[in-house]
Amino acid sequence: MSKIEKQLEAMGLLLPPRHAPVASYIPFARSGSTVFISGQLPKDEAGVLVTGKVGKDLSVGEGQSAARLCALNILAQLKDACDGDLDRARRCLRLGVFVNAVDHYERHPEVANGASDLIVALMGDAGRHCRAAVGTNSLPLGAAVEVDAVFELER
Repeated sequence: MSKIEKQLEAMGLLLPPRHAPVASYIPFARSGSTVFISGQLPKDEAGVLVTGKVGKDLSVGEGQSAARLCALNILAQLKDACDGDLDRARRCLRLGVFVNAVDHYERHPEVANGASDLIVALMGDAGRHCRAAVGTNSLPLGAAVEVDAVFELER
């Protein structure tokens, strides 16, 4: 079991099963020591999707929880990209967070912290990353949040 998985277990969390792409793309791509994880939706271990607009249907806290689910799904894809060994992940380079929010919403960074804080909690300084937090008026399948990521792997 990797250090990240041990940390997850200590936090009472588990990696969800990897979810299949919902359109014509692959879940991740590697180039040298860099892995790009496609946008992940907030699906729980049973595949239930968190939907709705932050600021109307969901509070900031509920948006953060959805972003955290996205991060867990990113880690599930990352584990596959690391051939089953998350200890190969050297650092998180970037997260891109898309928040399905009402017009004039301004708290996207707080929602994005749901994903960012989990990655940092699991990876320490290696989890500190660049980030974009963007508001949008819709996301695939009505998802509340979508997060993509870039990681550096050991060779």
